[in-house]
Amino acid sequence: MDYVISNQNVHIPCMLYGTAWKKERTADLVALALEKGFKGIDTACQPKHYEEALVGEGLERFYNKGGKREALFIQTKFTPLSGQDPQRLPYKAQASLEEQIMTSCNVSKQNLRTEYLDSLLLHSPLFPYTHLLRAWRTLETLCENGDTHQIGISNCYDLSLVEQLYKDARIKPSVVQNRFYADSHYDASLRIWCKEQGIIYQSFWTLSANPHIVHSPTLQTIAHQYTKSVEQIFYRYVTQRDIIPLNGTTSLKHMEEDLSIFEFTLDDVSLEKIDLLFN
Repeated sequence: MDYVISNQNVHIPCMLYGTAWKKERTADLVALALEKGFKGIDTACQPKHYEEALVGEGLERFYNKGGKREALFIQTKFTPLSGQDPQRLPYKAQASLEEQIMTSCNVSKQNLRTEYLDSLLLHSPLFPYTHLLRAWRTLETLCENGDTHQIGISNCYDLSLVEQLYKDARIKPSVVQNRFYADSHYDASLRIWCKEQGIIYQSFWTLSANPHIVHSPTLQTIAHQYTKSVEQIFYRYVTQRDIIPLNGTTSLKHMEEDLSIFEFTLDDVSLEKIDLLFN
């Protein structure tokens, strides 16, 4: 699998396995994804939507078969109180924001059976901005202490907010991870700015939010030309446009097909035809 290198010198695979909504199947699917060749895992310390401890169980199975921790990219998130199930909190609701983040990071490391995280993201911005900056200062401390090798933010579609955070940050964000969909105009301006700053853009809902593109006549024609599925063509397109997609498939066949996209390259004409679908 292809890799990119972040501004903190972290090697990030060009496709990550996403673990949201997998519930009791999480461990089996993570183990299968790693067996099939995924090298990057995305999760969150958010019991409402993720079973992070089961991600750790899947990782442990990989290690028991001879896999090495250093061969993997493991990314998780701190989810603010507003995004948590109040009945299943990973930290104390009455704790300070700083304590919540520190506790969440420690819980994640325990869940994922690792001494360090490759990447730790804020699951969403906090408001007012002073709260976001407090959270970011705590992430910076975790980065400086070696708990995580890089930090970033998710679900942040406001370019001016990311610019302000970048300006005020002592340790610059390495990643912005957003839903890739039409409502945000596919983050076109944000992605250009991220590339200029050396920030890596990750996408989720890459396929599920875009059936009109995936099943368009343009992609069907290109898929026929390359003898690939339309899903493979779309995933290859986004990776060639400097986007790292999260892949949440539960299908063995689709895991194998999706990982094989790095065996071919779309030509410029095909890329430009797909570009037009976003206008």
